[in-house]
Amino acid sequence: MKNVANQRYYLVREDVLTDAMQKTLEAKHLLSSGTVSSIWDAVKQVDLSRSAFYKYRDAVFPFHSIVQERILTVFLQLQDRKGTLAKLLETVTNTHCNILTIHQTIPIQGRANVTLSLDVTSMSCELDELMQQLKRLDFVESAEVISSGAL
Repeated sequence: MKNVANQRYYLVREDVLTDAMQKTLEAKHLLSSGTVSSIWDAVKQVDLSRSAFYKYRDAVFPFHSIVQERILTVFLQLQDRKGTLAKLLETVTNTHCNILTIHQTIPIQGRANVTLSLDVTSMSCELDELMQQLKRLDFVESAEVISSGAL
């Protein structure tokens, strides 16, 4: 999956979307509404190939779902040093993000992986600025967005 923090996003009218993109949106709606219970049933109902659905499912969203969904998931690899998690969380809270979940692996060979789920409704900066702040921390070896409804 490409790093979404380095991607550009555009708001486009529905009539300029490809047929496959429009059908992907329809299939996603069928799934989210509970009208169908499987991807196979959704793509069959809208006459779309499963490969096209998988190609576009993480790339096209109804505008209202992006505006409503303000949860960001960030994956970081940290050097195992005393106080790194506290400094990381302080950096995040200084941008007015609400930390929803934290998952940290046991440090192995001096490194630990941390996954943060953040509510960014009140975030005081842009996503790229937050990511740059995290990457500038001397103990952060890598940081990437793994999912976002915040863009």
